[in-house]
Amino acid sequence: MKKTAGPLKFFSILGNIIKWVLITMLAGSILLVLLFRYVPVPTSPLMFIRAYEQVARGEKIRWHHQWVPLEDMSPDLPLAVMSCEDQRFLNHNGFDWDEIQKVMAEREEGKRFRGGSTISQQTAKNVFLFPTSATGKLAWARKGVEAYFTVLIEFMWDKQRIMEVYLNTIEMGDGIYGAEAVAQEHFGRDAKSLTRNQCAMIAVTLPNPLKMNSASPTNYMYRRQSWCLKQMKHLGHFPMRDEAEKEKN
Repeated sequence: MKKTAGPLKFFSILGNIIKWVLITMLAGSILLVLLFRYVPVPTSPLMFIRAYEQVARGEKIRWHHQWVPLEDMSPDLPLAVMSCEDQRFLNHNGFDWDEIQKVMAEREEGKRFRGGSTISQQTAKNVFLFPTSATGKLAWARKGVEAYFTVLIEFMWDKQRIMEVYLNTIEMGDGIYGAEAVAQEHFGRDAKSLTRNQCAMIAVTLPNPLKMNSASPTNYMYRRQSWCLKQMKHLGHFPMRDEAEKEKN
């Protein structure tokens, strides 16, 4: 009995340590999401990754980012992003199951792979996870963590807050992060003054903002912009915070 007491005690202590580590991580993640419901998100893991890559290439760090409230952006910008990236954003709970099924069907047919992530999923990934090229079981684990944070922000934030955080943290160019930065760097104006066409062009670049520059559009980008503008007309508008609060009351 004495010989087995040591190992049993060790595994009991180890189990308690793991339990409290998990509880601490769970509580910490909930508190962080709750904090970012009210406090501007100052930076993102991707911003640090890009800065590191620039230094590694011997380049000067390019880091343009300035948080602005949703009300200080053109109302056409969230509409354009929703039109291009996630047209059911206002209606789903963080996961667009119809789009996921389409992506899976296209993959089975051997078509070119495309993402089916919602704006909520992209926000969770941008703010709370480091970008990696994980594969296999590690990729599935990462997707699980992303799904966890997606559920949290959908539960604890409203759609306006999710869009606000998304538009302030998303990469929009080389060293450019968020609506205010891209408005200043590419169009020489603030985010509130962006035109409908400019908003649509910015939205077009989001799948690959390092290859598609909203300040120097290609013919392909102009075609996508035209498509985006039609989708914007179809969707109508994005309810800003004051409008959403009136609807609740």
